[in-house]
Amino acid sequence: WGVHEPHAVGFDPGGLTRPFGQFANDLVGPGARWDSVWILQIAQSGYEPDPNRAAFFPLYPGLVALLGGGVLGGLVISWGCFLAALTLLHRLAVREVGEAAAPWATLALALFPGAHWFSAVYSESLFLMLSVGAVLAAREDRWLVAGGCAAFAAATRSAGVLLLIPLVLFWWEAHRSGVRRPPGGAVAAAGAPLFGLAGVCVTFALIGPGWSAPFEAQETWNRAFRGPIAGIADGTSAAWDGVRQLIHGSPPPLYFTEAAGDPLAIARHNVLLWLTLVLAVALLAAAWKSLRPAHAAYATAALLLPLSYPVAPQPLMSLPRFVAVLYPLFLVAGLLLSRASRAVAIGVLTLSAGGLAAVSALFSCWRWVA
Repeated sequence: WGVHEPHAVGFDPGGLTRPFGQFANDLVGPGARWDSVWILQIAQSGYEPDPNRAAFFPLYPGLVALLGGGVLGGLVISWGCFLAALTLLHRLAVREVGEAAAPWATLALALFPGAHWFSAVYSESLFLMLSVGAVLAAREDRWLVAGGCAAFAAATRSAGVLLLIPLVLFWWEAHRSGVRRPPGGAVAAAGAPLFGLAGVCVTFALIGPGWSAPFEAQETWNRAFRGPIAGIADGTSAAWDGVRQLIHGSPPPLYFTEAAGDPLAIARHNVLLWLTLVLAVALLAAAWKSLRPAHAAYATAALLLPLSYPVAPQPLMSLPRFVAVLYPLFLVAGLLLSRASRAVAIGVLTLSAGGLAAVSALFSCWRWVA
């Protein structure tokens, strides 16, 4: 498609995503687009003076800063964390859905169209590794490890605090079983996500923006609480308008007025985002039937979070990123694929891989894909 220069220069005027010569930039630059600029700014110069930087929790930018604050450091962290996350997911899948389904679950995640963020300078891979690590450790009664991973996950993304749900439920399950009583420190470990979030608030209070800065900064992205599942209604309406726009062609008429940009591109985005929602809801329903309640409850709460805070111009914006880190959906996807015929399973994964390739190419060229 070719690099969209107005986006590249307009969003990254300082050249943080292109710090090398042409050849090197062509190799590593595609992994640093859009939000990567915010992360690199934080890694190199901190959260001041722009209060909007506080929307990005500190653990991932801090790790990037430790590796020099540049694109290469961010890519090393993302790639390493994603490989670790896939390994942990396979181990968790063996335990939760069986050895036959575990490879399919891993492939379903690795080839999901939203998986391209795991190899970019984004926090998704770190968050996935920590969240899967926390749950796996809890299932293996390694509560100190579970608490540590969960606390760090909450310092990576705000949704990390929701790991409180599976950890508490697994603790309660173990406590009631009478077979394997969890140690006394397990209660504190189960509550570790709260400590991680509190640590983020204290950090922002100490460095200047204020303890509530990460939550107030969300207004920059037009996210506002509209009640549980409001995003479903708004996203469905946006998708319908998108279908009408695609059928009609270029405006006039313009079937939606809030989102700026190419109307046909926005229409395609809204339709694809809605299809992502349909897929996520279908997998979530299957998770409630096939997985332990702790997994399904976590996935439900984590999906309700963005749906309760829709983006005004594009209600389901970034939904594929939220779905990509919901490990229970891929556990159940692996289970379903393992029960299907091999031809069907391979066909589904091939289609998904094609979507991943297309999204990755668009992302690398500074086209907006979420």
